[in-house]
Amino acid sequence: MAHGQTPSFGPGGRFAVRSAGALVAVVVVGAAFGLVATLVRVEWEPVRRLDLALADGLNDLLADDAVLGEVLRGVTDLGGTATLLWLMVVGALWLLLRRQPRLAAYVAVSTFGAMILNAVVKEFVGRLRPVVDQPVYTVPGLSFPSGHAMSSLVTYGVLLLVVLPLMHGTTRRVLTVVVVLIVVAIGFTRVALGAHFLTDVLAGWLLGTLWLLLTTLAFHRWRREAHVPATGPLPGDVPSDVAANLRPVPRRHPPTLSHPWQGIGVLAIAWVFLSGMLVGLGKLVAGDGGLPPLSWDHTIVAWLANHRDPAVTTPLRMVGTLGDTAAIVAGSLAIGSLAVALSRTWRPLLFVVVALIGEITLFLTTTAVVGRQRPEVDQLNPNLPPTSSFPSGHVAATLVLCTATALLAVTLLRHRWRWVVAGIAMAIPLLVAIERLYEGVHYPTDIAGSLLLAVPWTVITWRVLTPNGGMSDVDHAPASGVTGYPVSSNGPHGDTGTTSSRC
Repeated sequence: MAHGQTPSFGPGGRFAVRSAGALVAVVVVGAAFGLVATLVRVEWEPVRRLDLALADGLNDLLADDAVLGEVLRGVTDLGGTATLLWLMVVGALWLLLRRQPRLAAYVAVSTFGAMILNAVVKEFVGRLRPVVDQPVYTVPGLSFPSGHAMSSLVTYGVLLLVVLPLMHGTTRRVLTVVVVLIVVAIGFTRVALGAHFLTDVLAGWLLGTLWLLLTTLAFHRWRREAHVPATGPLPGDVPSDVAANLRPVPRRHPPTLSHPWQGIGVLAIAWVFLSGMLVGLGKLVAGDGGLPPLSWDHTIVAWLANHRDPAVTTPLRMVGTLGDTAAIVAGSLAIGSLAVALSRTWRPLLFVVVALIGEITLFLTTTAVVGRQRPEVDQLNPNLPPTSSFPSGHVAATLVLCTATALLAVTLLRHRWRWVVAGIAMAIPLLVAIERLYEGVHYPTDIAGSLLLAVPWTVITWRVLTPNGGMSDVDHAPASGVTGYPVSSNGPHGDTGTTSSRC
């Protein structure tokens, strides 16, 4: 080597340097976690006073501010088990659909492992949660370390490590900052809401970092022993052909909509027409059109209310949660994202979003104008939103999402799976409709109004956003049991490469 020349390492040397650095980081983070755990176990007075002072001070600030409390609860839910499992499942399925089973396993093992490890450490330490004068948020279980802090760092972190190499420049920096801010905000809310001490959150972050380092090292070793090529220190650092397959859509691709303004015009006309029909029908069934009330409409609801059975009530109410706002939002993002993974175009996600936006605006407009009172029976849910009975928002939203899912399944999946998925999807709105009648919150004609809203609007949106009734306006290349855009191409609309690599 010439004097002053920077030494260069081959692939093996670079791997050794990265492994050594990661092992040093593991030791440092592990030692820091051990120190915090020791200070908590021996109840070192300075740390104990700091924990109590922060818990009491933040509780006093929140006790009289209901709005701030609701905001913090919303932020803390971003680190809840349901949210993190949803992210893990969608992320792992996305990677499986893109033929990356090792990366999918890495995401799943890291997320599940963090939750299991957190529960084990909590039992070992056995620390109780903070006790404050005016509790604004209650949660069962032990306190050290914070499960929200640890699991959110691991889940958001592992997904970031997978997708970050696909980003460049400002996008990469912005995404990193956003993820860091989300994890920090979740940790702050755990202290502010009185669910954890500061040391619980710090320990959660340290243990989460330690676990993420260990799973990443294990993943690199697994990939190296399987002779799978990699190009950098992050799990998402993969060869260019695999990276092209991991992108949501190719760098160069046909426009999502060829004539957007024409599509907007058609959807606007359809929206006005449907809203007029819904308002007219709603006025009639509500008795505002001079017609007598429909006796059979109330008779059915009253009969169901008088024949309720606890063995039926519990499972039906669980089914009814599928029509809640949170379930619809989570389901729409999952279905839209996975459809993008299958089709390699943004069109399915746009279709699902536009269909749901149209549904909610049609629903809110109709309920505001019609103002029909809910059935006069004993209702199982006393905390109903201040909207009228016609049409049912739960049924309408579920119908839109499930009809969209069925249409996408029939278009993108192959053989019998398309009909299995479509059949399951269309059974869900039927169960939700039965649940709403059983609870006594809607009439049968309210369900009919939801059907009149959801099905025509979804079909019209499908026809406008997916020409020819599907994805057939572009060349298809079947891959892995699906139809849609080719997984990789070397034409003018795709990236050159193959999909034979397994990451």
